[in-house]
Amino acid sequence: MARYFDIHPASPQRRAIAAIADVVRAGGVIAYPTDSCYALGCQLGNRDGITRIRSIRHLDDRHHLTLVCRDFAQLGQFVYVGNRVFRAIKAATPGSYTFILPATKEVPRRLQHPGKKTVGVRIPRHVVAQALLAELGEPLVSSTLLLPGQDEPMIQGWEIADQLGHAVDAVIDSGDCGTEPTTVIDFSQEKPEILRRGAGDTSGFE
Repeated sequence: MARYFDIHPASPQRRAIAAIADVVRAGGVIAYPTDSCYALGCQLGNRDGITRIRSIRHLDDRHHLTLVCRDFAQLGQFVYVGNRVFRAIKAATPGSYTFILPATKEVPRRLQHPGKKTVGVRIPRHVVAQALLAELGEPLVSSTLLLPGQDEPMIQGWEIADQLGHAVDAVIDSGDCGTEPTTVIDFSQEKPEILRRGAGDTSGFE
């Protein structure tokens, strides 16, 4: 069964955050809160964890997983951000956006879109997610915790633990973090394309 962590949403307990990071480093898959609903996450090099996330969500290899980064500097290690889009993305982060961009060599091929060689990246505003990313010192490979057949993501940590305790290794509960997923914007082509309208305001990209 998954380990259950009750984390304060504004002042995360350092010892608990360190324990969750250890679960991730040991190859675990976690359910954690962001500023736009819960997500599933694992370490960047965790091939089995990535497979488990895709299995839980019933995703094929063409569905973008997201690299959830601590800050813009870390994001820049994994995607190419040209001058054209730098200011737009910088102004929108941290926040409820996922950006699709060309992947650098730091991104394993299995995480890249097989045809476009792109990957999704985001920088969350959520305090607990930021604390975990700081402790890890690297991104989390993530996907919105939206189960097959459901219209909305799960929002209660105890409910996630009850339903997915057999499928994940840790669940972080820090209260309700909303049901609206990120706004997804594809910057890999000449003009930005809004692929999904979500929690982030799209007016700056239209």
